[in-house]
Amino acid sequence: MALCVYALDQVAKYLVVHNLPYDRPVPVLGQLLRFIYVTNSGAAFSIGTGSTWVFSIIGLAVLAFVVWYAPRIRSVAWAVLFGLLLGGLLGNLTDRLLRAPGFGIGHVVDFIRIPLLPAIFNLADVGIVSSMGLFLILTLRGVNLDGSRHVSGKHGSHEHPAEHPEGPDAADGSLPGGRRHEEPRE
Repeated sequence: MALCVYALDQVAKYLVVHNLPYDRPVPVLGQLLRFIYVTNSGAAFSIGTGSTWVFSIIGLAVLAFVVWYAPRIRSVAWAVLFGLLLGGLLGNLTDRLLRAPGFGIGHVVDFIRIPLLPAIFNLADVGIVSSMGLFLILTLRGVNLDGSRHVSGKHGSHEHPAEHPEGPDAADGSLPGGRRHEEPRE
């Protein structure tokens, strides 16, 4: 997932830089979608303009955390989330490290403009925002990093997809439907 997001982002940015005029809107779907090639030295909504090196350091720290933490993930959904985040992070970090005006202070290439949002963004941003949306969904649904689900209303109780359906599903040993699980007696 990370490689797909990263590759799409970098190819799109290459095409934009080499084919679009700078800072002139190009309608793609009328007013619904326009491409406008701009560069951004800040973060989202141009926050922190002029502090690109700070975002480069933060990006490298997040990158290190994601790479360190990734082997612990046992859920496909969480793996997709981390892939989207990693691909988006790498896309924008590549710009910050390798684009003008220099290493660590490069400007990010943005080009997507839709009327619902006040900012111009890129495909790396789409990956990052999508990962945050998936994070909210997984968190609200109680899905843990190992794929188990937190069962609301039962403190410390988890439902794991690999557990046998007839086994206890609660910390108190109860079976589904409220029946008690008892060990066989000799």
